[in-house]
Amino acid sequence: MSMRPVNDGLPWTRDQSVLAFELYCRIPFQRTKASNPRVQELAAVLGRTPASVARKLGNFGAFDPTLARKNIVGLTHGSKLDKEVWNEFHLNWAGLVNYAQELKGGLQSPPNREAGILSYPTGPSVRTVTIEQRVHQSFFREAVLSSYEARCCITRINLPQCLTAGHIIPWSVNENRRADPTNGICLSATFDRLFDCGLISLEDDFTLIVHDTIRESRDPAVRSMISSKEGEKVSLPVRFAPDLTCLRWHRDNVFSSNGI
Repeated sequence: MSMRPVNDGLPWTRDQSVLAFELYCRIPFQRTKASNPRVQELAAVLGRTPASVARKLGNFGAFDPTLARKNIVGLTHGSKLDKEVWNEFHLNWAGLVNYAQELKGGLQSPPNREAGILSYPTGPSVRTVTIEQRVHQSFFREAVLSSYEARCCITRINLPQCLTAGHIIPWSVNENRRADPTNGICLSATFDRLFDCGLISLEDDFTLIVHDTIRESRDPAVRSMISSKEGEKVSLPVRFAPDLTCLRWHRDNVFSSNGI
C-alpha cells in the first residue's frame, strides 16, 4: 500500500470507514490508539493522521453492546456514517471481510482525490477458494483473539502460540458464519480439542459443562485439569460475546451427541 498525502480536512468516506471498522475488529480495543503501528499504517494509506483514525475506531466502540455491558464506552461523537457502517456489517462479517479485501486492493491504484474516495481494481477480482478461506480465517482469528485479549477463556493461558480461535458452529456447517467473531471462542489447544469433540460445552450463562465421559474418568489428570472446572464461568471477551444461538447449536449437535 502506498502513502497518501495527509488530508484530514475531507469528510470520511464510506469506504474509508469500512476499512476503519475492519481494523477495529482486528485489534484489541485498548490498542485503538494513535501510537499503534497498525493504526499508523492505515492512516498513512488513507491520507489521514493516526489521531484521526484512532478517533474513528473509538467511534465504533460506542456502538458495541459487549463493551457497554462491561461499562467500557467508546467515543460519543460518532457520525451517522459510522452508525450506518456498523449496522451494515456487524452482522455481515463475510461481507465485511470481502469488501475490505477489495478496498485494500484498490488502494494500490491512484486515488480519486477530487471525490475523496478509494479507487477500485480494474482487473479480474476472482480469487481461489484457498485464498478466500485464508482471508476469512485471518480476520476471524485476529478478531477473536483480540477480543479475548489473547487468553484462553477457561485456563487464562496467554501464549498466542497455544491458542486457537475456534468456531462454535463449524463453518463447514454454516459458511455464512465462518468470519463471525460471535461464533468464535478462544481456547488453549487441549480445550479447543475437547470443545470440538463435544466433551465440553457452555451453558447460556457461560458456565462450563463437561460430558459424562470426562466426569466419570478416574484419571487424576483429567479430574484436576478438566472435571474440576465444571460449573465455573469462563472469561468473557471484551467484544463480540459468543452468540447464544451458536452455543445452543453446539450443545444440541456436538455435546449431546458427543461425536468422538
